[in-house]
Amino acid sequence: MQSNQRPHILLVDGMALLFRSFFATSVFGQYFRNEQGVPTNGVQGFARHVMSAKQIMQPTHMAICWDMGMHTFRNDLFDGYKSNRPAPPEEMLPQFDMAKNLSEMLGWKNFGEVGMEADDLIGSMACKWQNEADITIVSGDKDLLQLLNPTTKIAFTKKGYNIYDEYTYERFVEEYQIEPSFFADVKAFMGDSSDGYPGVKGIGPKSALQLIQNYGSVEGVIEALPELKPGQQKKIQENLDMLRLSKRLATIHCEMDLPIELDQLIVPSYSQQLLTQVEEAGYGITSRYARTLYSI
Repeated sequence: MQSNQRPHILLVDGMALLFRSFFATSVFGQYFRNEQGVPTNGVQGFARHVMSAKQIMQPTHMAICWDMGMHTFRNDLFDGYKSNRPAPPEEMLPQFDMAKNLSEMLGWKNFGEVGMEADDLIGSMACKWQNEADITIVSGDKDLLQLLNPTTKIAFTKKGYNIYDEYTYERFVEEYQIEPSFFADVKAFMGDSSDGYPGVKGIGPKSALQLIQNYGSVEGVIEALPELKPGQQKKIQENLDMLRLSKRLATIHCEMDLPIELDQLIVPSYSQQLLTQVEEAGYGITSRYARTLYSI
């Protein structure tokens, strides 16, 4: 990186890419087992996603963020948080460590903290360096929209390994007519069935967005309750505690203590020897494929 070049950090939601890749092929019964009979379909897809993103987005720095188990501080706040999600399939279990090991082998820095989600790591990193670098987040999780700002954009996985639905701060404000930081307030009203919290029963996405557009935040809506239609008043009053709790669950924690220097995330260089080692490790990534992305 040239000394006068503004850093560009790629923050990758590792678990999102691993799950997406696993189910993209497992639905057809394809697990791409290695010589030891261990499935590698999720690992292969994860690696190809990151390799392609690196080639397309040309970051100077990058980090892979992971969930570290099912239980987080949000489960302590609400027993039902993500309780409706099934356990990972048996064929996926060995691939969690495989993906992290492959990431380390390629020089991509892995980050995860017990009790926190990958979203919280991504949010804390984005906030830590938003004034020093341009940041691109790669994920499939719409909750991350709340992190958008003029220096941070999000590339949502859409199709294959190289087609993304990219959100910038400007696009979000134009579409939603609110500041991105208040997207968690919208989620607080509408709830999230995949995360298992209900929000306010009877208030859907459209009404939730309108309330935040009109009153600015959950707290603003509560303060303005007498101005609302009787039906909305009743729904909110009957679910006030869950509304406040849902906002805490929906809000990404961006204040994690991260003893990390930006220089630790510099994108590594690659050699043919390294790529040959990756191929021999049994992850299903051929050195020929990697060479096409890294021009080695």
